Amino acid sequence: MKHITIKDIARELNISVSTVSRALQNHPDISERTKDLVRDCARQLNYKPNIMASNLRTSKNTTIGVVIPELNHHFFSSILDGIEQTANEAGYNILICQTGEDVQKEIRSVQTLIGSRVAGMLVGVSKQTAQLHHLQEVLDNSIPLVLYDRPCPSLPCDQVVSDDYMGAFNAVEYLIQTGKRKVMFMSSSFQLEVSRRRYQGWRDALQRYNMPIDESMIITCDTRAQAIIETPSILKQDNKPDAIFCVNDDCASGVLYAAQILGMKIPDELSICGFSNAPLCRNTYPMLSTVEQHGVEIGKHAMSRLLKRLNGYDRIAHTEMIATDLIVRETTK
Repeated sequence: MKHITIKDIARELNISVSTVSRALQNHPDISERTKDLVRDCARQLNYKPNIMASNLRTSKNTTIGVVIPELNHHFFSSILDGIEQTANEAGYNILICQTGEDVQKEIRSVQTLIGSRVAGMLVGVSKQTAQLHHLQEVLDNSIPLVLYDRPCPSLPCDQVVSDDYMGAFNAVEYLIQTGKRKVMFMSSSFQLEVSRRRYQGWRDALQRYNMPIDESMIITCDTRAQAIIETPSILKQDNKPDAIFCVNDDCASGVLYAAQILGMKIPDELSICGFSNAPLCRNTYPMLSTVEQHGVEIGKHAMSRLLKRLNGYDRIAHTEMIATDLIVRETTK
């Protein structure tokens, strides 16, 4: 489909390009009749203004770059909803780059947004991200930067994240209080600060109840497919868990599926708890217990934090934690 420009409108109406431009900007030198003609023609031709070019002309930059790991992931799409709501209310547009959890795509996306001269940037780092040079480059170019969900404590910028530690602590404490004594933690890579914080919550909950820390009860497994493969051998061993706390709901759903194939009674023989409260939690049978992360709120707070930077407030970097809630359903007692 051809991209319609103001030249096409000018050609259609047999007037100058400058007249079309000023009419669309509601310039007082242009008559109301001409403005109406231009607007009607623009609608008929399905004209869409070039926001980036308009930013350059007016010196007012209203475009925010958003780097997101996965658009089809419930939690990240929820965050994006919150970002969009707050951005739109403040008169900003967003430019979205999806990385697919690929650090090289993340680096290229960040560099593209720097080159596009966005007003600010909101970034959710990938699972692979270890070096932060590309994010430091954002700050070095004086572009306000806010990280969301996955914290990077060494980077001097604003960050809005879930309280992963307390989310994990509360989930594991609940499992213990319902009589479980061998709680396994299925984690993402410990390269991620998120994983380390949830691990610490798991560990501290066990210690509070004077339960041994068994390192064999920690494995790296964070997808449904991987959980379906790993779970059978875990549940057939002599030292098998009686509860599994999963780093996300996809993993938890895989554990549930594999345990049911083995004929295990849920939650009597095995309790399962996820993290995120994705819609799939209500679509499994039995329904999955989980930890609600409030993705929309994270997105709203992240964009609000960026707006404060854009408006000149706060020179000191802040990390804001959004409280989680334990959602008890049918896979726990």
